[in-house]
Amino acid sequence: MIADFRGAGDDRDILLQATNRFGYRMGRYLAAYAFDELINGGEPLWSTDSFESCAHNGARLADIDGDGRDEVLGGDILDQDGTRIASVIPSHSHIDGVTTADLRPDLPGLEVVLLEEGDDHVQLLGIQGPIWRKHFRRQEPQNMAVGRFKPGSDALYIWCRSRHNRSQKPFVFDAFGNLVTHYHLDDIAPADWSPRGIEVIHTIDWTGDRTQLACAKERHESGDVALFEPMTGRFVLQIKEQADRLYVADVTGDWREEIIVLTGTIHGADLSENDTSGGTTGGGSELHIYANPADNPRPDEPRLWDSRNYRRLKQCHNYYSP
Repeated sequence: MIADFRGAGDDRDILLQATNRFGYRMGRYLAAYAFDELINGGEPLWSTDSFESCAHNGARLADIDGDGRDEVLGGDILDQDGTRIASVIPSHSHIDGVTTADLRPDLPGLEVVLLEEGDDHVQLLGIQGPIWRKHFRRQEPQNMAVGRFKPGSDALYIWCRSRHNRSQKPFVFDAFGNLVTHYHLDDIAPADWSPRGIEVIHTIDWTGDRTQLACAKERHESGDVALFEPMTGRFVLQIKEQADRLYVADVTGDWREEIIVLTGTIHGADLSENDTSGGTTGGGSELHIYANPADNPRPDEPRLWDSRNYRRLKQCHNYYSP
């Protein structure tokens, strides 16, 4: 992972991660290098063999204490020199998802949200240590989206998908670990949506309003893409697709985010009636980008890419890390 551990501001460091063979891809081995030292056979800035990593995918990076240098995030928070700052409340689980945001502005730094598989809890971890650990009916949270999901509020909420292969049961916690809402996705999703639910979930700044939506694709298949309201589950937009991979990022330059779809082979697919984004479909492996054609209500907002942590978020976050 590209990093800045020395505070030079030019991303000239790199974090390498390796897993032990029988460790369920836990990635506990880390080595941080200045890039020039790495290519010239030099010594690492620091290394460790005891990092509590997220399973399935890599460590996360973000400057969560605001000192201009990256911290390494997982079940541990490591400072820029490899010092362990904080760790999750121990459990018999492994970490299944990790992201970071300023959920608690009343506390120093950003917070790290962690999802457990096994004990099925959501944890919130800060630079001063664990903040809370909660569950909802012992449902495995598995995938998450964090954002401003409540209209009229700037508070951040944690939306969790649940693992169920049929009739997913999403639930939402506030920044203090209180359950806000829950529902059955099958009761809300369009009739032609996969009964297996959704996957590859991203928070998205689509409308240009303060309230954010979530973006996802049909689960376990090359399928459609949708925007939905995390608080209610209501589908706002369904795009007929054969999406194999799904990403969200500001690529057109008006600071709002676009939907980026990597397809397999598409046979005669077409956009749904309520889609006016102007996307196209065709045969073969293709990259499709869908943009919101409506006027941007806040055109003078700075681009999201101006935020160093937004760049890190797009580099190595989410359950399905790029």
